[in-house]
Amino acid sequence: MESASCLLLLLLPLVHVSATTPEPCELDDEDFRCVCNFSEPQPDWSEAFQCVSAVEVEIRVGGLSLEPFLTRVDADADPRQYADTVKALRVRRLTVGAAQVPAQLLVGALRVLAYSRLQELTLEDLEITGTMPPLPLEATGLALSSLRLRNVSWATGRSWLAELQQWLKPGLKVLSIAQAHSPAFSCEQVRAFPALTSLDLSDNPGLGERGLIAALCPHKFPALQNLALRNTGMETPTGVCAALAAAGVQPHSLDLSHNSLRATANPSAPRCMWSSALNSLNLSFAGLEQVPKGLPAKLRVLDLSCNRLNRAPRPDELPQVDNLTLDGNPFLVPGTALPQEGSMNSGVVPACARSTLSVGVSGTLVLLQGARGFV
Repeated sequence: MESASCLLLLLLPLVHVSATTPEPCELDDEDFRCVCNFSEPQPDWSEAFQCVSAVEVEIRVGGLSLEPFLTRVDADADPRQYADTVKALRVRRLTVGAAQVPAQLLVGALRVLAYSRLQELTLEDLEITGTMPPLPLEATGLALSSLRLRNVSWATGRSWLAELQQWLKPGLKVLSIAQAHSPAFSCEQVRAFPALTSLDLSDNPGLGERGLIAALCPHKFPALQNLALRNTGMETPTGVCAALAAAGVQPHSLDLSHNSLRATANPSAPRCMWSSALNSLNLSFAGLEQVPKGLPAKLRVLDLSCNRLNRAPRPDELPQVDNLTLDGNPFLVPGTALPQEGSMNSGVVPACARSTLSVGVSGTLVLLQGARGFV
């Protein structure tokens, strides 16, 4: 029982929740999902035992520091002593967030979880303090299929991805990095992600097209099929095309929605040839008043919904496309006002305007979360 207690102490990172919750942990009737909200100054960590039988576990702590755990557990202990206990856990999806986490404690948790059947890990609103130690020779990497990071800061700066990667087996298929404090990586240290098919860098408004080149480390994502760049400061499809070409990335699906895109590229910019692998392009919620220049010649799917198009695009303005979506543009909604200079919402269909507003609120929360200190 003592070893199980130490194991659970290693798995207790957490997010901001209401202090009025009567019990910190709740397990549903099917023993499938367990949510813990430890918001008290002195939480009763033993409540987490309720989650032992759950498949999906979410643990949030309201910004507490987990450094005191370093005096209660041996993060450097051989995790093989916990192997049988960890293998018996049903957990497949784990979310932790809103805490200050010493890198040594994070590494200890990853070493223990390597013996689990965990498939999806999400880290949110975390501040990782200190440097991550190198992977011991006898250590077993964590076999994740999906890793999602949102508003996670690392003391190691640009090298954080390379340091985290060494604790993962190479089979990762889905990687999402949102609200990153350092979206550019130390590419010379990052190893290839041979199985990664989906990369989501959305909600990094300061990324931009130059930053995209630095984030898409050349030839590190050979199997990439789906690339999401929502709300990332992209300016033109042509500029994104050039960044993808420079990084040697050839996605099948590209999401550029929720960027303020220009329809025409810089006249001095060289023409970019899109990869023939690209067959789906999302340009919705991009503020476009006309179809952008320089799109791929042929697409299976093109989404231009919720823009500011005041007339139906002419055939010569469009690529050869099988599935074109134009919903939510003013020319399809009688009575929608024409866009006026200096007005952000004029010419926007009401249903689309509500969604745009929610994105704006989300962006404000990003700034607040980035500035918020931890307790």
